[in-house]
Amino acid sequence: VDPQAAESLAEECGGQPAAIALVGGWLATHPRVSVADVAKRLRAVPEDLGQPQGSRLLARAFRFVYEDLPPSTAGMLRLLSLAPAGLADAHTASALAGCSVSAAGAALDDLAALNLLRPVGDQFEIVGALAPMTRALMAAKDRPAEVQLARARMLERTVRLLQSCRAVTEPDGSPARKKLAALPRAVRFPTARAAADWLTSRRPALLASARLAVADGELDTLARRLVSALVRALAAHQGTDASAPDLYGLHQLVLGVAERQGLHREEAAALLNIGDLDARSGRTHDALARYRAALDAGRAANDHYATGRAMESVGGAYQELQDWHRAADWYGRALEQRLSRGERADEARLYGRLGTVHTYAARYGEALRHWRAAAAGFRRLQDLPGQARALSEAARVQEYAGRPEESLHTCQEAVEYARLAGDTRLQAALELRLADTLDRLGDPTAARLHRHASDRLLGTDSSTYEIRSTSAEG
Repeated sequence: VDPQAAESLAEECGGQPAAIALVGGWLATHPRVSVADVAKRLRAVPEDLGQPQGSRLLARAFRFVYEDLPPSTAGMLRLLSLAPAGLADAHTASALAGCSVSAAGAALDDLAALNLLRPVGDQFEIVGALAPMTRALMAAKDRPAEVQLARARMLERTVRLLQSCRAVTEPDGSPARKKLAALPRAVRFPTARAAADWLTSRRPALLASARLAVADGELDTLARRLVSALVRALAAHQGTDASAPDLYGLHQLVLGVAERQGLHREEAAALLNIGDLDARSGRTHDALARYRAALDAGRAANDHYATGRAMESVGGAYQELQDWHRAADWYGRALEQRLSRGERADEARLYGRLGTVHTYAARYGEALRHWRAAAAGFRRLQDLPGQARALSEAARVQEYAGRPEESLHTCQEAVEYARLAGDTRLQAALELRLADTLDRLGDPTAARLHRHASDRLLGTDSSTYEIRSTSAEG
């Protein structure tokens, strides 16, 4: 309508696209104002002569648009500088500004219409060239206490969303689902699929939020809660293996906070988690160092669970390294602690782990003693499948030791306990082991009967499931 005025306005903006977009956005939201009038108003805004010409003109256009914003929207724009990875949605903006989610969503749309924000999917980010200006305004206009409160609100909202994201994966009627139902609708996810999509789309911002919260150092309690909630959500939706790279970094963040605050219990837990990830990735020596450090931290915290877990994990690392002597030594230390505390389920498991390493080391007498102790422990716990498996391993050791008749008797006992437990697959596998033993004893007819029994139990060809005994070295 007025090309001459438009040309004049573009000249006032120095021909810079960012400045023209800002003024054009303002014009679009004020259709009754003429282009010539805007050029006149823009010309009246003083420039910061301490800046280069290009920066001065963009800063002037930004100030022209910013100063026309409602105070609440201007405050939100400043606080959006705190958004992790520069990305904010209505929840983030709501928490930062302390307003409702709907009001925050409307304000974000208004800021995007003015070209102060740029849409990124269903989120928004401050236009790159404007980010330093919004940060400078926040430093000049917002008190440090207000900024810290806004950051705390944002972290708290993120924690609640992550808790909701994980809870939706739990079964109906579980305590987590009951807590989820009590949350406001704004922080609930309708389905697990919706929660997973949200987690995937927000992943960069969530990881950045965790790093920033830990680096801040003044909100460590919230930072720990945030990292814990993020770890649980990632594991629930993506699985530990798929999310291992992210989990590794998150556990290191927890470790940093724990060391800074002298929280030995949390330090031990973080070291154990990092060690587990190292072990799962084949970095056994690194895992061993983490487990030893976790043991020291657990002792400093007088945390019996952490120390017992660390000793058992050290034994597991040595077992992976095929250092059977050290593995047995550390499993023995862990067992002593469990025995002193009467932790029967852990006792039975550790007897089994000792039986395993003694078997690998060809110390069959010690292996048989520990597997029988494991079976007795599972019997006291009334854990019939566990008892059957322990007896099965005892039978394997007897076979390695050249005592096939004893192995046959023990394996028959294991089959009976598997039958009583109703564990069809375990019973079928044990029937096949019996068949192997009978073959070695020169009774192929009886062996064939047990293979047929396995077929009946599984309703399929036993060769699919057959588990034959191998040498201890295998």
